[in-house]
Amino acid sequence: MVGTRQHTLPVVVVVGRPNVGKSTLFNAILGQRRSITGDEPGITRDRIHGEAVHRRRPFELIDTGGIVPADQQLIPAQILKQARVALEGAARIIFLIDGRTEITSADRDLAQLLRKLNKPVILAVNKIDSPKSDVLTADFYSLGFSAVIPISAEHRLGIHELLDAATDGFLATVDEDLPEQQEPPIRVSIIGRPNVGKSTLLNAMVGRERAIVSPVAGTTRDSVDETVTYNGREYTFVDTAGIRRKGKTHEMAEKLSVVMARKHIRICHVALLLVDATEGPVASDATIGGYAHEEGRAVIICVNKADLIPAGKRKEMEQAVRDQFKFLEWAPVVFISAHVSRGVDKIFKLLETGWESFNKRVGTGELNRFAEDLDFGVNRRIFYITQASIRPPTFVLFMDRFHQLHFSTERYVQNKLRKSFGFDGTPIVLKVKGRRSPDKPK
Repeated sequence: MVGTRQHTLPVVVVVGRPNVGKSTLFNAILGQRRSITGDEPGITRDRIHGEAVHRRRPFELIDTGGIVPADQQLIPAQILKQARVALEGAARIIFLIDGRTEITSADRDLAQLLRKLNKPVILAVNKIDSPKSDVLTADFYSLGFSAVIPISAEHRLGIHELLDAATDGFLATVDEDLPEQQEPPIRVSIIGRPNVGKSTLLNAMVGRERAIVSPVAGTTRDSVDETVTYNGREYTFVDTAGIRRKGKTHEMAEKLSVVMARKHIRICHVALLLVDATEGPVASDATIGGYAHEEGRAVIICVNKADLIPAGKRKEMEQAVRDQFKFLEWAPVVFISAHVSRGVDKIFKLLETGWESFNKRVGTGELNRFAEDLDFGVNRRIFYITQASIRPPTFVLFMDRFHQLHFSTERYVQNKLRKSFGFDGTPIVLKVKGRRSPDKPK
């Protein structure tokens, strides 16, 4: 019975200074608009409760009022009173912080307050909806919490990983009143130049006519979502409008399609990059692939209309693709014919592999043993490596001095990581933390 559970449910409390996204996170976890959200700081003044379930582990979630500095006090009295009541009964605390701003004195004061509670704290770095915004994530380890997870509450990115950490050790229930916990669908964006067969591929993968198919380039203006289940796993496909370089896009509708397509690349997990086999890879294909690469997405390169080229030409075509997409050397290449649904099963298998690599974590112990075999020459020394985040897998290298790795050195480390741990079909991001700056004497 729900009524008999509420007094024994473990409590997860969300805290943070105003306008960092606490209410948005609260609503994202509960899956409903329970808490008021807005851009005005301090909208949430009281505690707001809700019950949630993650991996069949029920818990109570509390959204607290924003903790703000004042002239003579850290927290206004009415918010402090409510926050302390919630924090004292918390089994886990999610400390939410804005990843787009530098660490403030209020953040440091609140971190100090939370450490004094001697309760498990997970630092959630919010508003990280792109690897380009993920540059400073490693800096937040300076607040003294071992669990640091990048998320985007607005786009619901990283929420599953956050809840994994927040509910770790909570008692799972077999209560029939609770819904079966499901993994979130894998978001897949189908990207490419106009008229390479994106809508045809979408129809082949969902098994029915869903998007308009036309030989006229640029038929798809908007984006179409379709969720399908394959081998027990859900995939949500987004058929994006044909992408053209902005300088060559004249109609407002097509300009908007470029913006929307790039947006869907940003919020997807895996990108299917379509190349026309009859034309071969061209510079604009590389530009589009660059968008997915910049956003740190797992990528599968699909050479479509493969039935229109001789089988003996495939090896030559694959080499041309590799030459054009040298920056995507880790991305698998698959030959397909979307209009006859040939190669669709191969894509699903590669999606599963890419998804697992995109989410793969390696323990610090394994990474430190791995680091012992890395050779940076006589000029650089590495102390240890830790994995800061997933989607994409991001590693922080703690070295004797802060200096970005040379491209060749970065590639060397990435290749070694792939050889040791896999990571097929996903980019690997490396960050460097140093004990001293490069211009500081030893």
